[in-house]
Amino acid sequence: MSTTIVTDSTAYLPEGFAERHGVRVVPLHVAVDGRSRLDGVDFGPAELAAALGEHRRVTTSRPTPGELAEVYRSALAEGAEGIVSVHLSRDLSGTWEAARLAAEEVDPSRIRVVDSRATGMGLGFAALAACAAGGDAACAEEAAVAAAARVRMFFCVETLDHLRRGGRIGAAAALVGTALAVKPLLHVDDGRIVPLEKVRTMGRAIGRLVDLAASAAGSGPVGLAVHHLAAPERAAELATLLDERLPGSTGCLISEVGAVIGAHTGPGVLGVVVLPGGVS
Repeated sequence: MSTTIVTDSTAYLPEGFAERHGVRVVPLHVAVDGRSRLDGVDFGPAELAAALGEHRRVTTSRPTPGELAEVYRSALAEGAEGIVSVHLSRDLSGTWEAARLAAEEVDPSRIRVVDSRATGMGLGFAALAACAAGGDAACAEEAAVAAAARVRMFFCVETLDHLRRGGRIGAAAALVGTALAVKPLLHVDDGRIVPLEKVRTMGRAIGRLVDLAASAAGSGPVGLAVHHLAAPERAAELATLLDERLPGSTGCLISEVGAVIGAHTGPGVLGVVVLPGGVS
């Protein structure tokens, strides 16, 4: 049975992954000083880092239900018997709700919408698990939900100001990062961004990210991904340390985040996504 997997641009799948696995990616919207762009289509990480460096106003918004409905109709017209649409946490964006409304409009009996309770490759791994499941939409949905439940995400930012301004973290929680030279470590807990601890230097932050990933991974096979914005050397260092520390890794993926996530974390963000058991 033919099942099409849909996700959104905040999965930040490494280059070529969406095409290779037949995943359809719906971009979120980005506005720079009021001018609208599409995440990953005509506005990427380099443009974002430049805009933030110039202190320009960057805001983000979900795809419209109509845009998602168009993707669903196209997939069904091309022969898909079912669709599994996997999206970033509904606590971080209205994208899941837009997808649900679009599914109701197009054909709720053939379209299943999954809240990954994550973003980045936490979302990406769930979408890839749906692809790997094969079979009908029910099997793909079950695989996506199971992968999403196993994912763990940890990240470090240079400052919490971007998360605070975007409403992704409260002002009180943002105080953890106000001390001089403190690097806040955070994680995604049931779809929400939550402060975890603080360290004094980025070097120590990288070490803690490796420790946290190792603890979450366990001793078996594990899927790993590193995200960054405008920090390729740090990302490569972190990926190397993870592969050395975790023998169950089949190779750590590295992907730079785009405008939607980067606008809320800022340049210098460094994160790791762990999927115990890997994509099966």
